[in-house]
Amino acid sequence: VQLQASGGGFVQAGGSLRLSCAASGLTLSSYTMGWFRQSPGKEREFVAAIGGGSGDRSWYADSVKGRFTISRDNAKNTVYLQMNSLQPEDTAVYYCAAKPYGSGLVYREGLYIYWGQGTLVTVSS
Repeated sequence: VQLQASGGGFVQAGGSLRLSCAASGLTLSSYTMGWFRQSPGKEREFVAAIGGGSGDRSWYADSVKGRFTISRDNAKNTVYLQMNSLQPEDTAVYYCAAKPYGSGLVYREGLYIYWGQGTLVTVSS
């Protein structure tokens, strides 16, 4: 299994980026896919997740709710994180991750068994 995250970059406050996570070796419908982030000097934190199955359920951290949108394209086996109204505090390395669908709370990092390599997002003020 491989998760390849991409789409990070440098953007000014108020701007937008779309992250992608291309999965190989697994079927998205069997997994809950999540995005986490880690800022310098801080622990990795939950950002968003989308359920397996039909993918009609999603969850967000309070800090990104209303600004970020997670989605997936089963045909491309890819998960996306659309990030709008970016703020300097969103600066972090963003990781995508996968856990078996229905295996527990989506914000629990320890339940995710596959991780991508991370992509850096830098937001300037």
